[in-house]
Amino acid sequence: MKLLVTGCTGFIGTALLERLRNEPGLTVRGAVRREVELPEGVGRVQVGEVSPETDWRSALAGVEAVVHLAARVHVMGDTAADPLAAFRHVNVGGTLNLARQAAAAGVGRIVYLSSVKVNGETGSFSEGDPVSPKDAYAISKHEAESGLREIAGRAGMELVVVRPPLVYGAGVGANFARLMRAVERGVPLPLGMVHNRRSLVALENLVDFIVTCTSHPAAAGRTFFVSDSEDLSTTELIRRLGRAMGRPARLIPVPPAWLMTVATLAGRRDDARRLLGTLEVDISRARQLLGWEPPIGVDEGLRQASNGWA
Repeated sequence: MKLLVTGCTGFIGTALLERLRNEPGLTVRGAVRREVELPEGVGRVQVGEVSPETDWRSALAGVEAVVHLAARVHVMGDTAADPLAAFRHVNVGGTLNLARQAAAAGVGRIVYLSSVKVNGETGSFSEGDPVSPKDAYAISKHEAESGLREIAGRAGMELVVVRPPLVYGAGVGANFARLMRAVERGVPLPLGMVHNRRSLVALENLVDFIVTCTSHPAAAGRTFFVSDSEDLSTTELIRRLGRAMGRPARLIPVPPAWLMTVATLAGRRDDARRLLGTLEVDISRARQLLGWEPPIGVDEGLRQASNGWA
């Protein structure tokens, strides 16, 4: 099978290419914005920025399946004048342009990396639950999913949507990297009484699931959640992260209600909600339809993340 991967130089894409190049029976091509080196054995085609005008014809030639990772990602403190328009330009317009050209080229399947944020910021979710995207990024991901389903339905092309929660692993950035830095430096964290439940997915587990979705017959037309299958409280996550890093986690027991009040007064309510709220996903569909289980557990995932950090 000939497979095209977009977003192949990012955090997830880099790990995916490393895995795919060793898969038997696969010819892998990476779509890149500019001239960059890709792993040995992976083809490369330069397409420029992902937009509603991108020409994908050379990238799609002979391709049977596409893994679409490229996106304008969720960032804190977005400086775009109109964040929703900026997200829609890449995540909706760029994605649907790729899908239309893929359909015209005879591509049989698209695996689309979406986000649990399509369902909401907090709660316990399964695939059949109503969606409730809150911010511009989540709205753009939901709109892309809807547009992809319409295009795939008309063209007879198989679509697989994957909605991961927080992804961590070697090279992780953003909030998880800041948490690791705090643990490494021994910063006291007022998170010793947080009894929420958070689903996470180790990078190795997510990559394994994406690979499964590229070819498994039962994945066609489905939306999946993916996780490590062990949900942790923020307090337990920090403790186990400390063990993985060989650092004692310095946790101060402060009632979560107090933390939320202080964060609200400081204009950081959304940040506090991510640390204090529950966000769980049910991976029963992946298990039952695909026979999939996470290859590694949380502690191994944290160890890999901490090794990458060092």
